[in-house]
Parts: sequence; structure tokens; C-alpha cells
Amino acid sequence: MNIVANEHNTPTNTTRNLINEEHGVCWSAVFAGAATAAALTLILFLLGTGLGLSAISPWKHEGISAATFSVSVILWITLTQLIVSALGGYLAGRLRNRWTSIHVDEVFFRDTAHGFLTWAIATLATAALLTSVIGSIVSGGVQAGASVVGGAAKTATHVMSTVGSEMQEGNNDNNSMGYFVDSLFRQDTKASVNTPVDHSKEVTRIFTNSINSGELSNADTRYVGQLVAQRTSLSQEQAEQRVSATYTRIQEMLTSAKEAADKARKASAYAALWFFVALLIGAFSASLAATWGGRHRDL
Repeated sequence: MNIVANEHNTPTNTTRNLINEEHGVCWSAVFAGAATAAALTLILFLLGTGLGLSAISPWKHEGISAATFSVSVILWITLTQLIVSALGGYLAGRLRNRWTSIHVDEVFFRDTAHGFLTWAIATLATAALLTSVIGSIVSGGVQAGASVVGGAAKTATHVMSTVGSEMQEGNNDNNSMGYFVDSLFRQDTKASVNTPVDHSKEVTRIFTNSINSGELSNADTRYVGQLVAQRTSLSQEQAEQRVSATYTRIQEMLTSAKEAADKARKASAYAALWFFVALLIGAFSASLAATWGGRHRDL
């Protein structure tokens, strides 16, 4: 009697298959593929970081160029997404339950969905790993490489922030009229030879106003030249030449900083676009590989 009861209470293989087919997603297979893809992504990320740091150098004319480094990073990320997504999707399709009474088109759709879900979960898991303690381990090397390759952009940002703070100081409510107020109290520099005064802030405001207006006026050039001549052994003409040369250097430095900042902005935009393309490639490869895995599972 017990044997008969057990036979009636134990579900047959056919019953199990029907129960499994009612659930369109085999989550155990999806999580197995996602875990594999996330782990492999981390491994390849560490490998890419090591290869990248070994290929760059802080010294000029040594190591690969910034352009070559950027292209290599893009290719490595794309290749990583292609490999790990395909492997994770294939495992998800190969390990899922067999569907015997489902139409072929429905099986194809479910396999594709398994691959896409595997890619999505693996991507979220990798993002969580890279922002956790594991991310802090590899971030030092990544930041080191970025500082070497993007040194010019970092310098440009520092220059622009410094100049911007000076210009902001000269343009705020308390100092917006500082340049014009200074011009009211300008005196003959010959009269104050015996009482030297630090005119650094005043000259800074003069240069800041000239940068805003785009031109250093002749009156400002002559006045700053008088201040320079007073503090040095230069003649008035030589001092004015030094003022003009210094102002030209400041303009060139700002132009170079703006160009470097613009290059960094474009590089960041291109990197974001290529990350987007790489993720799309990963989603497609995972979905396609899952259909292959499911087909091999049903053979």
C-alpha cells in the first residue's frame, strides 16, 4: 500500500516537464550564466588593466600614445563584452530545462530571452562589483593610467579652474567694479618710488578684465608697464614689451587649456558612445549564443 501511495504522490518526468514549461524562464540557468559572465568580466578587466599599465609610461616618447591607448581600451572592452556575454548566454541556453511540447518559435524566443536576461544580470552584477571593495582594488591602477594618458586634460582643468576662480573673484558682487575703482586711484608711479606698494592684485584685476573684454588696452599696458619699470631696472618701453609678452603668454595658455579641455570632453563623449556600442554587442551576442546553447540542449 505504501508503495502504491508513493507512486501516486511522486510526480513523473512528464509532470515535471509540464510544470517547467509553464514557467517561461529557468532562473537557475540564467543566474548560472550571469555569474559566469560577471566573474569572467572581472578577470578580463584585471588583465586589461595590467596590460594597459605595462604599455604606458609617464615619460615622453616612451610607451604607447594616448590615441593608441584609447583605441586599445575600446577594442578590449568590446572584445570582453563579446566573449563573456556569448559564454554566459550559451550556458544559460544549454542549462535550461528541456521544453518538449512548446512550439519551435516559442523555444527560440525563450532562449533569446534567457540570453538577454543573463547579459542584463551580469552587467548589473559587474557594475556593483566595480563600485564596491573590488572596484577600489583596481581603481588605483585605472586612475594611474588615466592620469598618465590624460595629464594634459588634468592640467587644463586645473588652469581653467584657477583662471575661472580669479575671473569669478573679479566678477562677483563685491569686486565687479574693482577694476574701475582701481583706475580712480591710479597715481604717478614716480611719486611712489620711495613707498613701494604691492600691486599684484590690481594687475591681476587688470589682466582679468582684459581677458573678459578680449584686449589689453594701451592705457592699461602703459600703466602696468610703469609698475613693472618701478620694480625692475627696465625702461618704460622694455617694461611695456614685457607686459604685452606676458599677456600674450596668458592668452596662449588659456587657449591651450581650452583646447585640451575640449579634447577631454570629446574623448569622454566618444568613450561613452563606445561603451554603449560594446554593451549592445554584448546583449546581442548573449541572446544569439543562448539560442545555440538551447539548440544543443535539445539535440
